[in-house]
Amino acid sequence: MAEIWLAHMAGPEGFEKLVVIKKIRPHLAKQKNFLKMFLNEARLAAQLNHPNIVQIYEFGNPDNQHYIAMEYIFGRDLSEIVPKAKRANIPFPLEYAIKIIMQVCEGLYYAHTKTDKLGRPLQIIHRDISPQNVLVSFDGHVKILDFGIAKAANQYEQTQQGILKGKVSYMAPEQILGEQVDCRVDIFSLGAVFYELITGYKLFSGDNELAILRSITDGPIYPPSYFNEEVPDELEEIILKALAKDPNERYPNAWELQRDLTALLLKFDFHPTNTHLANFLKQLFEDEIEEESRYLEQKLQEVLGSEAAPAPLPPSEPTPPAKTPSPALSNKTSEEGRPTQRMKTLENESKPLHDTHPDLDAMELSSEDALLPLEEDDQVLDPATSSHFKDENAAASA
Repeated sequence: MAEIWLAHMAGPEGFEKLVVIKKIRPHLAKQKNFLKMFLNEARLAAQLNHPNIVQIYEFGNPDNQHYIAMEYIFGRDLSEIVPKAKRANIPFPLEYAIKIIMQVCEGLYYAHTKTDKLGRPLQIIHRDISPQNVLVSFDGHVKILDFGIAKAANQYEQTQQGILKGKVSYMAPEQILGEQVDCRVDIFSLGAVFYELITGYKLFSGDNELAILRSITDGPIYPPSYFNEEVPDELEEIILKALAKDPNERYPNAWELQRDLTALLLKFDFHPTNTHLANFLKQLFEDEIEEESRYLEQKLQEVLGSEAAPAPLPPSEPTPPAKTPSPALSNKTSEEGRPTQRMKTLENESKPLHDTHPDLDAMELSSEDALLPLEEDDQVLDPATSSHFKDENAAASA
């Protein structure tokens, strides 16, 4: 979908930050519908300012090259953490899993209840909560990634009929059936992520998309304790409620799910902290952390020369939500009429993002060089499969 770069952003008075730049691929930029989706992502995500949501710093389209500059997270997503722990034969502590899900609940509830400047609900739904979109930094902080297919019902274009966007294995039944959706689809998806986190197994799977869809709508849900005997009854009840196939039987919002998880932690005298999560990740990824830190320092030296910071390790504390516009968000310009911040990607050479904006230098990272996994295209269910499934379901209901 987009080219992904890791870049160094610099501004006045020594301001600097590592950011991720997402830029539409040229052939997609010519497709009006896709371009609208990308711009909707930028406008929507820029309004979300929460410590558990990846922050958007800037977006624009100089010289018709549309890009988004967003927060860089030095860490891993759950699709990497879960199998890594499983391969290392390291049990994922239940209290750490609960801590992660609680932080996701914080970010989701904020987004679900977000209002515009006049206090009107934006009705934001992520619609693609999955292990790939839940990041955990190496300092133990959880971030929701990519509200790229989220939409505010009152403002943005409706999804094209017959095409289901999102990662199929984590879709809610009503989302699959093309029914009206609300924030409870995110609760269901989060329940599926939670299930996978504490069992090590994907809840819904199949040989093809149609089989996965049928598993979600009609298949049984085995209790998590079937795969993990350490799961207490109270936690199992919470997860199964989040996974209720009837949205009316599900948690109505992320706050109520978080409330029950908080009560569970208190009952069992669990007190997980971000430091506990950080230490667990450092145990899992010790070699990778050291290697990537050295790589990052090398790239900073190559690109910035004497300007490079001597120790480019991520801060131990998370970046708080900006209360005032940062240089990246500011419209302030230099005397030459250009934005005061500069962005350079961490590569051996500097390649301009566009000729008319010399203060924003960027070089695409290859898959071998990327510090963050290059983003996959949104998984879109083939319209024929979607139509076939809905026809089958309608016939079965007749």
